[in-house]
Amino acid sequence: MRSRTVNRSGIVIRRRVTPAGDIIVTLLTPQGKLKAIARGGVRGPLASRLNLFHHVGIQIYQTPQSDLASVQQAVLEGALPKLAEPERYAFAHLMAELADALFQEGEFTEQAFELFAGALRGISHQPDPEWVALVMGFKLLGLAGFVAQTARCARCGADQPAHPDPLGGQMLCSNCASLPAYPPEALDFVRYAVRRSVRASIEAPVPTEQRAMLWRALERFVTVQVGNVQSWRQLVPQPQESVRV
Repeated sequence: MRSRTVNRSGIVIRRRVTPAGDIIVTLLTPQGKLKAIARGGVRGPLASRLNLFHHVGIQIYQTPQSDLASVQQAVLEGALPKLAEPERYAFAHLMAELADALFQEGEFTEQAFELFAGALRGISHQPDPEWVALVMGFKLLGLAGFVAQTARCARCGADQPAHPDPLGGQMLCSNCASLPAYPPEALDFVRYAVRRSVRASIEAPVPTEQRAMLWRALERFVTVQVGNVQSWRQLVPQPQESVRV
């Protein structure tokens, strides 16, 4: 197999600097997830271009003997400076972690790329970045094929469950539940978030006081179905849920 040079355009979803001064980046591109290394990158112009959330066009070079493609050039194609704001950065970082966990290298993920890019734009520009992150978190999961069972109780199969599942992030009926039922707005969102359009969900936000239980359900479901996302407890608000006795 010959060595080859390829041009790609994508968004940086993970960035790590090695002790040797190399930058290892993971990008989500319309062609799939891509991991590459910029050797000596921290000492050159690539350092500022290969930042988290930057949309970059890169030229990579890979030989059959190398595990990672080498970044030869990088051009900044777009950036969202407001994502650096503390109240926005946390949610943008969570979206990047989810995208990294959900979509694998080599998969053709044009729809995932567009959805993720839209999530970052919404978190950057919308006045309620938390709500954007909740909506897009559920939508990214749905696109990846991870959809919570909402029509039937996850334990006994009863119709129209309305209570959170404290273990799996699914839904339980009143007979199987240990937590209070979702309020009407939160229940409607959990049942239909994946099927509704992004616009429809964004335009009908769940009240702020009900969002903690939605974050908790999302965290549980992702942990069970996908795996551990490292920064949940640092990035999202933690609810004070009371167990029903």
